[in-house]
Amino acid sequence: MRTLHFLAAAAAAAALTLACDASFADPKPAPKAEPAKAEPAKAEPAKTELAGATVGKPAPDFKLKDLAGKEVALASFKGKVVVLEWFNPGCPFVKRSHSVGSLVDTAKRHTKNGVVWLAVNSGAPGKQGHDPAMNTEAAKTWSLEHPILRDESGVVGKAYGATNTPHMFVIDKKGVLVYAGAIDNSPDAEGKSPQGGKLVNYVDAALEDLAAGKPIRTPTSQAYGCSVKYGS
Repeated sequence: MRTLHFLAAAAAAAALTLACDASFADPKPAPKAEPAKAEPAKAEPAKTELAGATVGKPAPDFKLKDLAGKEVALASFKGKVVVLEWFNPGCPFVKRSHSVGSLVDTAKRHTKNGVVWLAVNSGAPGKQGHDPAMNTEAAKTWSLEHPILRDESGVVGKAYGATNTPHMFVIDKKGVLVYAGAIDNSPDAEGKSPQGGKLVNYVDAALEDLAAGKPIRTPTSQAYGCSVKYGS
């Protein structure tokens, strides 16, 4: 029974992943195809993976503007614990996580204790979830009180190696990256099908360990969700 339950959860997660792109399909009709012209063969550019920041090393510094145009600098939070959440209000995984999953009220619980929480949207102009109005509406719908920062160029997202939404990063008071990965171990984004049978909120756990002065139990995990909608 557990195997069947896991397979059903995996199928649901796969369906959500397809929806990430399908929900943003271009409604315009495709132009008529023209006869192919013979051209010299060209080598395709090599596909490179995001190098990203390294757990145990200083977190990359950055300055980004929020939805109101106010500049926010990571360096200004020195001496505080910071959580970065890669965000896309059009992503089905983000919607579920903020509606019924592990991101419901998570930011509020921790910001009350002095933790800084920053959402980062690295979607390029014209991509799913980029529209500032959509981000503002999502903040209202999910009662988000923390800033949503716009990384239209994708420079910050690539510096961290953010691949999915949501993708989480925890930075300690010294500015060192101590956690990078998923919000939890339930790829359905609802917390209903946790791997191993027990739901684990990795960000909660990392912040608890930091507060207790203990080593982070799970410093890395595999992020799940929609791909970050970089421009290139």
